[in-house]
Amino acid sequence: MFAAHREALPVVIAVAVPPLLLAAVGLTHPHHLTAATAGWWMNLHIVLLPVFVLLGVGHWLLLSGETGALAWIGRVGALVFIGFYGALDAIAGIATGTIMVRSGAGSVEERPEIAWLFGIGNDLGTAGTWAFLVAAAATSLAVLRRSGRRALPGAVLLVGASIPFLDAHIYWPTGGIAMLALAAGFGWLALVQAEERPSRAATSRTAVGASR
Repeated sequence: MFAAHREALPVVIAVAVPPLLLAAVGLTHPHHLTAATAGWWMNLHIVLLPVFVLLGVGHWLLLSGETGALAWIGRVGALVFIGFYGALDAIAGIATGTIMVRSGAGSVEERPEIAWLFGIGNDLGTAGTWAFLVAAAATSLAVLRRSGRRALPGAVLLVGASIPFLDAHIYWPTGGIAMLALAAGFGWLALVQAEERPSRAATSRTAVGASR
């Protein structure tokens, strides 16, 4: 078991670190875009672009080697999340912050285009978070099917945390706590899968030996 945990460490790090980073950065995320917060608002969302991609990639890592409809639903859901949530980050984060910084506006009310960008950005982001929830459910079911009840705590954390993520972004407290729960869920499922691989390999060797 300990050997399996050591082998799982790179995957655990890969799936758990992105949501942990999002939770940490969320502590500094301004709750409102203003003239005073515009600079960090813009730069923060530039930093977050690759991190949200890695959040979606976590599903692909957990689904590595999995076959069937559930696995592909999870992969497609994660891909849709990456595309649509990245659009939210670019439009409602980077673009709006850039307008405020470059225009020197004193408030968002002085720039009506900011409201337009928030509108389309939030619509795209909503599509992305729903896709993430679908991916979380499909990934959890795929791992549960393979690993059984040991995967249940991780599955509950992953799916449960994806629900507040629908509209809480990474804002604290709700969004930040959701990110921490995602990290725990991803990490748990990665560990369970690592424990499962040796038994799968042994079963495969037994089957090959019996066929000779």
